[in-house]
Amino acid sequence: MTKVHEDRPPVSPTGQDEVAAAGSELIGGPAGRHVRPGGHWLTPVRVVVLVALGMFALGMVQKLPCYDWAWFQGAGSQYTHACYSDIPHLYSARGFADGLVPYRDKFPDLAVDPKYGGMQYLEYPVLTGAFMQAASWLTPSSGAIQHREQMYWMVNAGMLMACAAVIAVCVTRTHRRRPWDALLLALAPAFALNATINWDLPAVALAAAAMLMWSRSRPLAAGVLIGLATAAKLYPVLLLGVLFVLCWRAGKWRAFGAAAGGAVVSWLVVNLPVMLYAWDGWKRFYVFSQDRPIDFGSVWLLISQRSGNPLDGANTYATGLTLLLCLGIGVLTLTAPRRPRFAQLAFLVVAAFILANKVYSPQYVLWLVPLAALARPRWRDFLIWQAGEVAYFLGIWFYLAYTTSGDKHQGLPLEGYQLAIAIHLLATLYLCGVVVRDILLPERDVVRRDGSDDPSGGVLDGAEDVFVLGDKAKAPRYAAPSEGRRVDWGVEPRD
Repeated sequence: MTKVHEDRPPVSPTGQDEVAAAGSELIGGPAGRHVRPGGHWLTPVRVVVLVALGMFALGMVQKLPCYDWAWFQGAGSQYTHACYSDIPHLYSARGFADGLVPYRDKFPDLAVDPKYGGMQYLEYPVLTGAFMQAASWLTPSSGAIQHREQMYWMVNAGMLMACAAVIAVCVTRTHRRRPWDALLLALAPAFALNATINWDLPAVALAAAAMLMWSRSRPLAAGVLIGLATAAKLYPVLLLGVLFVLCWRAGKWRAFGAAAGGAVVSWLVVNLPVMLYAWDGWKRFYVFSQDRPIDFGSVWLLISQRSGNPLDGANTYATGLTLLLCLGIGVLTLTAPRRPRFAQLAFLVVAAFILANKVYSPQYVLWLVPLAALARPRWRDFLIWQAGEVAYFLGIWFYLAYTTSGDKHQGLPLEGYQLAIAIHLLATLYLCGVVVRDILLPERDVVRRDGSDDPSGGVLDGAEDVFVLGDKAKAPRYAAPSEGRRVDWGVEPRD
């Protein structure tokens, strides 16, 4: 099987997607057949980055009521304005304002200083802690604490904006012939709203760069980036599981070994010094993740509240469900008519991890947005999912406004918040279901309509299967018609 030639012009979304075509009327309508792609300085990468930065800036503007006063005038205001962020609060609550060194310096006990909330050490992975520390070095160390917290958020916002630009570049370039799919990421409302709540974007940027390197058949570089991403957040390690099962089906063990080895080495390079120097502080993230009870947004919280059962074994339930879902995804990979695309499986595995987790913080949607843009680049499905995520974003803040407003009861009561959780779960499951359908019926996959196999697959793109479960004869012989032509899977269409 050969790859589709990549010197053909980029795919125009307005020619394939009805929603994109309708939306393009705001800027003059769909691209014509004689348009000259790449003939202007506004290349797809530059357009996507500019749009992503513009949306990021709008997300910062949305935080303006909190920046001016709500972060500092009691808990309720930052919830009623839906502009909460962990960043300014943790500047003081995790010792950065006092010059404490993450992982090395233990926080004062709750009885000594209540602002630390009883936390002993910084509860973030090492690379995220380094990001937080670097931002604190760039923050003025003199002046009123409110001003310093404002500046800390602003510095972090600038650094996170750089991460957003990296993500936009990587997503745009991962599928060579489909750069405009990255506009899904750039225009995603949930991405803009959640970008500056916490420190998730460094890990998302490293994971996006890893997928770009894998798509360029550079497995070692991809593995190194996955290891670094895992040193910032835990979820990127799931990409190794995706690559394992895909390489198993394609017999690409050397590529997987390079990626896995690079990931282990880079993770150790970042973590080992802190493990040796400050073991108690280093392990805090993993102990906290294990001991954390059922919390906001999770399916387990919904079940617990509706049933009245505290679900004391939440760790077991969450771990068991995650493993069960990942096993199902693995079986799907080995039995599908065509080997699933890397982006499809990456989205499904990370979504399974999120759906089964003990907590769903609103910023976790940032993990999924780049993967969704690559896995299912259809505006209708993407916007349905985004609507569910925006509903949850508003739901959690209005629920917290309700719980902190005392007898005023301003905000969303418990039943309303439970509905917001259900909407988020159903919207994510909907997008997962559409991706699974594309895997089972690959002729429905818009990325493969031109005969492409796996544009983000790197060494997997166009590779023959060496191990499958089930009847390979069930695979469709032809891709869906592309511009009136019938094309073989992974073979360049001929006029």
